Amino acid sequence: MKQILWVYGLIALITLALLSVLSYRSGAGYIYAYWNNIQIQTNVWILVYFFVALSFLGHSAWYILKRYFNQERRKIETTFSFNRLHPYEQLGVIWLLEGAQEKKDFVQEVFNQSGLLKQIIQARLLFSQQHYAEALNILESSSTSAFELAEIQRIEIYLAQNQAQQALTHLEFLNGHELSPWLSQVSQAYKNKLQVLWGGVAIQFPFQYLHSTQFGQLLTLDTKQKWLTALLSQLDTASLEEHELVQKRYLNIENHLDVLPYEIKVLWLKLLTHYPEMSQQHQHLALQLLNEKFDQDVFYLLFQQHLLRQNPDYDAIEQQIETLEKKYLGIPVFTFAKWHIYNATGKTQQAEQLLSLYPDDALMNYLRIKSTLKGNDELIMQLNSIFENDANFVKFKI
Repeated sequence: MKQILWVYGLIALITLALLSVLSYRSGAGYIYAYWNNIQIQTNVWILVYFFVALSFLGHSAWYILKRYFNQERRKIETTFSFNRLHPYEQLGVIWLLEGAQEKKDFVQEVFNQSGLLKQIIQARLLFSQQHYAEALNILESSSTSAFELAEIQRIEIYLAQNQAQQALTHLEFLNGHELSPWLSQVSQAYKNKLQVLWGGVAIQFPFQYLHSTQFGQLLTLDTKQKWLTALLSQLDTASLEEHELVQKRYLNIENHLDVLPYEIKVLWLKLLTHYPEMSQQHQHLALQLLNEKFDQDVFYLLFQQHLLRQNPDYDAIEQQIETLEKKYLGIPVFTFAKWHIYNATGKTQQAEQLLSLYPDDALMNYLRIKSTLKGNDELIMQLNSIFENDANFVKFKI
């Protein structure tokens, strides 16, 4: 339809030029028509443009009807061959079946005519075959108009090659680059793709992500959770600089933790557990989480952090537990913790009295058995080995 509009627009301009030249001395002319008592008086200009408009309407009607009847015919026609489909239909089938690799020659042939996407598609197909070096070379000759698409391809290749610095550098640049006007209609899809790439960098290279200028801004909540989990799993291999950066990043976001989901804050708490110098921040976050809702793991992390200090303040710990007991009734782990506190402070009689509580709780049963075996270190070690192999067992380091 666009071609028809262009053609008739060109015809109208040519006609205008010819009539202007021919009418220069003779004027617009005069035409008189009489038929069945109908009189029409006009000039050559109007008559010519009337027939041009009539031709345009007839051509447009023919095009629309032809397209409609073709679509209706395709609906009832039985397809016997992939090759008989329209190229756009063939691409649609390949896209739906994710069969670009199987039909890579056909896909490449379709896009060979595109000056914009030819190299981008070639690089994509090579990337899917893990031919990363060749894909990067082809992207060097891609159209400058498709700069963003080429950069996205490069970043995905660098991620596949585990080149963290290269991926992060290109992603930082692309994030600050103004989007080309022709991509404005798909700007949201473009932003979503960048968000996916940021998530890939964060999960694959959790410590390198800490260096990003976009830290914490472009990740979904699910990706943040996966990033923190990856960070925790690699914490033992981190350098001193990376440990310092983790602490710095936490201090930067500390005032904005309220808007984060509970699970993400728990992961930050587990990270802080590895940094004794941040015990104050750890305690503040743990109490904040316990005020939101009770979580046995969070309570354990708070209690353990208190006990790992050189001189634990048992009175303050006991007071905190009593405060929590008033809010959350019937939680056996509070009694379990108080038993350890009473034994550490010499209140053995009060500790013994606690053993009669919660007769069906596994943790309290553990304490009752441990108390019975008092003095027999070997049996206590065997008892601990049984309980510590249980995923639900809370190991208190006293």
